[in-house]
Amino acid sequence: MSRIETHVGDITRLTVDAIVNAANSSLLGGGGVDGAIHRAAGPDLLRECRLLNGCKTGDAKITAGYDLPARHVIHTVGPVWHGGTEGEPGLLASCYESSLRLAAANNCRTVAFPAISTGIYGYPTGLAAETAVGTIRNTLEELPDIETVTLVAFDDAAHAYLLKALERKED
Repeated sequence: MSRIETHVGDITRLTVDAIVNAANSSLLGGGGVDGAIHRAAGPDLLRECRLLNGCKTGDAKITAGYDLPARHVIHTVGPVWHGGTEGEPGLLASCYESSLRLAAANNCRTVAFPAISTGIYGYPTGLAAETAVGTIRNTLEELPDIETVTLVAFDDAAHAYLLKALERKED
C-alpha cells in the first residue's frame, strides 16, 4: 500500500497529525491556503507565529494546530516562480523535505500538504506536482515512522496533476 494518497477538498478539515501551510516568509497569514489555515486555527496561531521570526524560502517551522483538527501546523515558504531559472525546483523540493523531516522530529505519523507555490506564487501546477511526489517518495525512504502523506488538491484540475505525478515510476 502506498504511503502517499490524495484528497480533493479543504486541508483545514483533515484530521492528521500535521497539516502543512504554504506560508509567506512573515508567517503572519495571507491569502489562499495560508489565510484559510490562520482563520480555521484561530488567533492563537498568529500569536505563536509572531514568536517564530519568519521563515526562509525552502525552510519549515512548526506550531500547534489550535482550533484545527490537526495537532500541528508546519509552515513552509515556497518559491515564487520566475521561469525555473532561479533555483525554484530545488527550493520547492526543500519545502517538502524540510516539512517531512520536521514532522518526523515531532512524532507526526500523518501529514497533509497543499500544492505549495502554485497559487499566487505562480509555480506551474504540473511541475509542482512532479516535484512534490518525487521529493516525498525519496524523503519517505528515510522516514519510516511517517505512515501517510496526503496531497490535498483544491479542485479536480489540480487533483489530475497529482494523479499523473503519482503514476510516474521512479527513475
